[in-house]
Amino acid sequence: MGIARTSYVCPPCRASWKRGFPEPGEAGRTRVCPRCAEPLIHAGSVFAAPARRDDEGWRVLTVLLNAGVRFRTSGCDGRGAGYRPRTVREVRERLAYAGRTGTPVAEALVLPELP
Repeated sequence: MGIARTSYVCPPCRASWKRGFPEPGEAGRTRVCPRCAEPLIHAGSVFAAPARRDDEGWRVLTVLLNAGVRFRTSGCDGRGAGYRPRTVREVRERLAYAGRTGTPVAEALVLPELP
């Protein structure tokens, strides 16, 4: 079995890196982008970055990460992170739903279907 790795993302640079999970003594340490020196966002262990030229994909990803949505496995069954919106339209629909119902944004963004 290999070393457990997780992804860190820099939305302004449209870049991501796989790194080992932080050691217990590194808990408060912020990882920074080697390109722009801005703080990296921990995206999770099952994250797959969109292509650098995919403008819409990076816009959607930036909204998700800033809302606190991460890409982690959902248990031991290996199903992946679950539903994540892929288009700006899907994000807008879920943000509108969150505004209408008072549902937290992070929860609304990961709903596979809106009620």
